[in-house]
Amino acid sequence: MSTAPLSGFFLTSLSPSQSSLQKLSLRSSPTVACLPSSSSSSSSSSRSVPTLIRNEPVLAAPAPIINPYWSEEMGSESYQEAIEALKKLLVEKEELKTVAAAKVEQITAELKTGASSDKKAFDPVEHIKQGFITFKKEKYETNPALYGELAKGQSPKYMVFACSDSRVCPSHVLDFQPGDAFVVRNIANMVPPFDKVRYGGVGAAIEYAVLHLKVENIVVIGHSACGGIKGLMSFPLDGNNSTDFIEDWVKICLPAKSKVKSEVGDSAFEDQCSRCEREAVNVSLANLLTYPFVREGLVKGTLALKGGYYDFIKGAFELWGLEFGLSETSSVKDVATILHWKL
Repeated sequence: MSTAPLSGFFLTSLSPSQSSLQKLSLRSSPTVACLPSSSSSSSSSSRSVPTLIRNEPVLAAPAPIINPYWSEEMGSESYQEAIEALKKLLVEKEELKTVAAAKVEQITAELKTGASSDKKAFDPVEHIKQGFITFKKEKYETNPALYGELAKGQSPKYMVFACSDSRVCPSHVLDFQPGDAFVVRNIANMVPPFDKVRYGGVGAAIEYAVLHLKVENIVVIGHSACGGIKGLMSFPLDGNNSTDFIEDWVKICLPAKSKVKSEVGDSAFEDQCSRCEREAVNVSLANLLTYPFVREGLVKGTLALKGGYYDFIKGAFELWGLEFGLSETSSVKDVATILHWKL
């Protein structure tokens, strides 16, 4: 057996012949730690070999690892009861205290979360995966004829302008099936006037729907508690914008705001917004008339324009149509005159 000093302690290497101590040593290392020698100032040749305090190595077992977890049984207990149980365990088993103390705060947080809800933390990727699995199993695989036809192309009957608001998905509200509607969603379901430079994206969608998909109806759907309309009614719109895009966008329906202010300007702000939510739909319908292929479809009777309003607070839906009395010679100026607009 040989010894060597290490940070005030001696490491004693056991020879194979010392089987009585070898059986007690750690398997991962042939060394055990002993107390420092009482005559540390003397030379190593005069030191006596230190003895163990107990008839077993000091490092006889690795430190215990505590992995906190949540189980259904714990749901009936308050987190305070669980923590008290943990403290009692630490008192009874002193050697666990050092390792477990660092975990108490973490366990407390997890138990609080578990006590308030049995649901796991929201996983966005898993939600998408499970959503598609459900769709494929319950809809795609049960409708092979429908999706077989859609694989060949689309022939929607509707073009729908709806708000981007997460509460007003038109396919969900109106029970549209895949292939029924060509949908454009934006802030406050607005349709800008014909402008190749500023609103080319919306113009391309309308052109494609009318001329290539041959939709028979364009429906603009407003809704209750619309944040875009609230912004339209709130912003001064005096050119000193506080946003990069929103104010310029909602100004598309400025005529609706002007009409509401002139007619019911003394009413409560919430009432004005509700009125404007419907008037903005009519402005968007009027803007559709600035697209020549839309006017052509109306004159020929191959296209109809409809306004809609979904009140998700009351669970109600309104639908209306507008008759403009257009002729083949109607111009943008004629349209503005019919709608009492100022160009």
